[in-house]
Amino acid sequence: MLGVIADDFTGASDIASFLVENGLSCIQMNGVPKQALAEKVDAVVISLKSRSNPSDEAVEQSLNAFEWLKENGCKQYYFKYCSTFDSTDKGNIGPVTDALLAALSDDFTVITPALPINGRTIFNGYLFVGDVLLNESGMRHHPITPMSDANLMRLMNAQAKGKTGLVAYSDVVQGAERVKARFAELKSQGYRYAVVDAADNSQLAVLAEAVADFKLVTGGSGLGAYMAAYLSGGKKGTNAFLPKKAKTVVLSGSCSLMTNKQVNAYKAKANHFYLDVAQAVNNHDYADELYEKVIKHLDDEFAPMIYATVAPEELKAIQAEFGGNKASHAIEQTFAKLAGRLRREARVVNFINAGGETSSIVVQELGCTGFHIGKQIAPGVPWLKALDDDIYLALKSGNFGTEDFFAYAQGMFS
Repeated sequence: MLGVIADDFTGASDIASFLVENGLSCIQMNGVPKQALAEKVDAVVISLKSRSNPSDEAVEQSLNAFEWLKENGCKQYYFKYCSTFDSTDKGNIGPVTDALLAALSDDFTVITPALPINGRTIFNGYLFVGDVLLNESGMRHHPITPMSDANLMRLMNAQAKGKTGLVAYSDVVQGAERVKARFAELKSQGYRYAVVDAADNSQLAVLAEAVADFKLVTGGSGLGAYMAAYLSGGKKGTNAFLPKKAKTVVLSGSCSLMTNKQVNAYKAKANHFYLDVAQAVNNHDYADELYEKVIKHLDDEFAPMIYATVAPEELKAIQAEFGGNKASHAIEQTFAKLAGRLRREARVVNFINAGGETSSIVVQELGCTGFHIGKQIAPGVPWLKALDDDIYLALKSGNFGTEDFFAYAQGMFS
C-alpha cells in the first residue's frame, strides 16, 4: 500500500519502526533493489544516501526508487526526510519533492517533519526542537546542513519550484474535513506545498486522514506512523524480535548535542577509542590500528566504542583544518574499513551506530541488502536484522534516544 523513499539510513529505519508498530508489515531495503519484491508486505521503505549529496544525484536516486516501487505495485508514496528538515537553500528536499510530483503528474503535497514524541513540533509554520526554534537548537551547528531558519515556508520556497502555504493549528484542530478545505483553498491560490502545523500527535492523526487520497506525502516519521495506523485500521504490530547477546561494537560519528551526551555517558562504562581525523586523513593503516585495539575488548561487559563525536567548537576547528567534506569522507571510510574487518575477521554480530552518514557507510560495507524491523530501542530507533545475514544493527539519528542509549540497547539482548 505504501512506498517510502527515505533520504538516509537512520531515517529509513526510523519510519520503518513506526510503520511496523502501527500495524503494517514492512521491510527496509538498502538502496534501490535490483530484483522484484520477494515477499508480500504492506509497506516497503527504501533507504537512500541522498540527504546531503548534490541535488541532481538526490533526484536521480529518488526517481529510481520511485520507479521500482511503482513497478512493484505501490499505491501511495511517502518522501521521508529528517524531523529537523536537514537541507540547504539548494535542496535536497525541494528538488526531490518537485521531481516526485512531476513523476506522478501531480501538483500539490504536504510538508510536515513533525515528530512530537521526540520534541519536533510545528506551530504557525515554525519548526521547534523541544522548546526552542530549530535555528536556536543544536542544528544550527550541523556540519553539513546547518539550520539558520525555523520557518518551513521560507526554507521550502528557497529550494523548490513553487510557493508554500500554511495549514495553521487553528484549522487542524477542526478536523480532517477542514484541513482538506484548506488544501483546496491553497491550491486555488497557486500554492504547490502546504506546511501543516502539528503541536502534538492528535494533529498528525487528523492529517493522516486528510491525506489518505494523496499520491505523494512528504514529512518525517511522525506522520508516517499515523498514516500506518489509518491504513491498518488501528491494528498494532508485534515488533518483537531482539538480537542475541554476541560480539558487539558501538560506532558513533554523529556530532549532535544528544550524541555527545550519549558518548560521554558511555565512556564511563566501556572501553572507548577516539577516531582521530588527522590520522584518518593521513594514515592509510589507521583503521587496522583501531581494529587491533577494539578486538581486545569484544568480550567486555559493555561493547567497545569507536567515536568521532566531538563538541561544536571542536568540530569547527576540525572543519577549518581539513575542510568539512575531506574530514567527513576520511571518517566514513575509516568506519567502513573497521566495520568490514570486525565482521569478517572478528565475527562481530551486533553493530550500534550513531549518525546517518556513519550508519549508511557501515551498512554498505557490511553488504546488507535490506532488513526486517524489530523492537524499538527508542522512538524511531528499532533493532534491524539483515535479510541475508545474521547481523543486527541499530541505526540512530543523531538527536534520538536518551543519554543511556548505547548501554540500554545492549541491555535488550536476549
